Amino acid sequence: MTRTALVLGGGGVTGVAWTLGILHGLVRAGTDPTTADLVVGTSAGSAAGAQITAGAHDLEELYERQLTPGNERAAKLGGAALLRYVRAALGARTPEAYARRLGRFALAASTVPEADRRAVIADRIRISTWPERRLVVTAVDALTGELRTFDRDSGVPVVDAVAASCAVPGVWPPVTIEGRKWIDGGMHSPANVQLAAGYDRVLVIAPIGSGNGVIASPGTQAAALAAAGTRVEVITPDSAARKAIGRNLLDPARRPPAARAGLAQATAHVEAVAALWTD
Repeated sequence: MTRTALVLGGGGVTGVAWTLGILHGLVRAGTDPTTADLVVGTSAGSAAGAQITAGAHDLEELYERQLTPGNERAAKLGGAALLRYVRAALGARTPEAYARRLGRFALAASTVPEADRRAVIADRIRISTWPERRLVVTAVDALTGELRTFDRDSGVPVVDAVAASCAVPGVWPPVTIEGRKWIDGGMHSPANVQLAAGYDRVLVIAPIGSGNGVIASPGTQAAALAAAGTRVEVITPDSAARKAIGRNLLDPARRPPAARAGLAQATAHVEAVAALWTD
């Protein structure tokens, strides 16, 4: 029996919009990767993954919701914060060491209250229980830098898991789960494609296509799966999508153009994804 996995990477609110645009375009063309046996969500991908696996909303509805900026507040990584990310990468040799440095930054940063941020995530995903479908959400321990996965068997509310996965250091507060603080799963990898190891066919949709020398890019991780015998396709934003998304991935005002760009870009991937999913 062929086992399939859909891996959704991080990329802010614009990443959610672009991802849903890609998926909507693929489904409209006749191939539905949301039927995957496993959905792995990191950061923005955790929010998109929760939405598509819940079954409460169809993709057209989810896509249409991206065409208005909504009432989420805009955020931005300032120059000083970006410098902390660069220094963390330069001073680390492993993803765990990199994440520990950013975890310390996150714990010390002044942000909105954790409860306020949780409410935003709850409104974004609009589900309160884990879906029956196999959804895995990633987050990173702010103190140890270690990656952890949450799913319906973890005993952790889905809203908390997604909030942790989306807790960008220096922008949003670390999330308290089981007495520990958790930050964005993208601090270990932009998509954590390695979690799909053992599946036969894997589609990776990654709003952020690069690594940083310490954390591996989705393409690098996908190549490792392919070398082990997995059939893999990776979709990252094309030049038009990158322009539509803009420089600030955390700006809700960029959701509409990002979603439309994803829908337009999907056309170029229909044939390859159909072959991956059905051949």
